[in-house]
Amino acid sequence: MTLPNLTDLKSQAKRLRLAISNSDSADISHSKSLELVAKQYGYRDWNTLHAATQSNGFRPFTVGDRVNGTYLGQSFEGEIRGFAKTSQSGTYRVTIQFDAPVDVVTFDSFSAYRSRVTCTIRENGVAINRTSDGRPHLVMDLAA
Repeated sequence: MTLPNLTDLKSQAKRLRLAISNSDSADISHSKSLELVAKQYGYRDWNTLHAATQSNGFRPFTVGDRVNGTYLGQSFEGEIRGFAKTSQSGTYRVTIQFDAPVDVVTFDSFSAYRSRVTCTIRENGVAINRTSDGRPHLVMDLAA
């Protein structure tokens, strides 16, 4: 995903601030509106978003994207609820809310269901961590 340029992001923050002040909500500062815009794009704060616009701005996924794939070998469909670049180059922390809980246990005698998971992934959507048999914990792609 290509980010809007810095001027467009600042304009978006100004429009957000104006919309909030025109509603029945309390007024917010311009810096708070910049922080909210950063969160919308999946960044932890305005400074991180600003830095990303200075680079090529490439983001493989973003908050709100529909994704599908496998988690611990089980198929899933879901939505990205959190997405942030980590300190390690080329890796991201992603939180996915599954549409339907995923059984992460392969034993017949019991089950354990997960509705939401958080993993560290590379830009290609494959988790860094692997199971004991070498499979990535998570493999995801944008839903069609």
